[in-house]
Amino acid sequence: MEAAGFELEAFRAGAWKPRTRPGCFEGAGEDAVGWVADTQKKIGLEGMVEVAKASHVETVLNAGLKRVWIGARTATNPFDTQEIADALRGCGDIAVFVKNPVNPDVDLWQGAIDRFRAVGVTRVSAVHRGFSFYEKSRYRNLPKWQVPIELMQRIPEVPMYGDASHITGCREYIPEVAQKALDLGFAGLFLESHINPSEALSDSKQQLTPNALCELLRSLSIKDIYAESRSLQKELEQLRSQIDVIDENLLDVIAERMAVVEKLGEFKKEHNLTILQQPRWEQIQQIVSEGAKNRGLDPAFVEELFQLLHQAAIDRQS
Repeated sequence: MEAAGFELEAFRAGAWKPRTRPGCFEGAGEDAVGWVADTQKKIGLEGMVEVAKASHVETVLNAGLKRVWIGARTATNPFDTQEIADALRGCGDIAVFVKNPVNPDVDLWQGAIDRFRAVGVTRVSAVHRGFSFYEKSRYRNLPKWQVPIELMQRIPEVPMYGDASHITGCREYIPEVAQKALDLGFAGLFLESHINPSEALSDSKQQLTPNALCELLRSLSIKDIYAESRSLQKELEQLRSQIDVIDENLLDVIAERMAVVEKLGEFKKEHNLTILQQPRWEQIQQIVSEGAKNRGLDPAFVEELFQLLHQAAIDRQS
């Protein structure tokens, strides 16, 4: 299937599905591996399944499959990852896709990738599926784009794929996350599809019908502003995206700060305290000045910035 310059590289169909709680659908196991192998022969497209232990690897190899992916839970555990890597030792023709660990730990992610490269697996790719968190968000997993960006900078020779379905957990948000991944120069996308999502036994809310998948692929664009300097443009977009992510984090921090400021204002009012606490403000100025110097920042710029924040805090409390 091709649409808007995209080509279907492989089909992904899990055989073993790790679940947070028992009693949920955990896949059809070895039978499913056989189904994937049969489908691969019929449609002429390589299939892949998730492997979480050495016995899974043996089953997959015996079925003639050439692609596997390592789930977030497995990538989080170096012992599990090494066990699978050892089972694939010398299998240079096997393609391994390593999802990011559950937590945003770029060292752990790179370490998982390095374990497969160290045993002779040459076709290793990274998969960004977002990170678990406690707070509520419209996404199922926080993208934290700065983490895959850093990994791409560390090991640019390892392709990065974006699992837009798993990040969003909701088909409504898949287009924006998929486009963001392409804008960052990702090599491709993981997208989930089901002929009838409402009947899917797992993750039904994040799956697209085949027609919706085609429409999505047609709507996505691969930006190529300066074709003669593609590598330069890619690096530029990555740096800009880092700034965008940091700016979003800054706005979140400012909003959080102002929420605390309101509570502080209520406390001062309740206890008949003045809004301006001059000794406290002088303490903040000293901390900010020293902090700016320690971080190689211009103290005058940082002090001015905090003066604006301080004034906004006084206005809010007033």
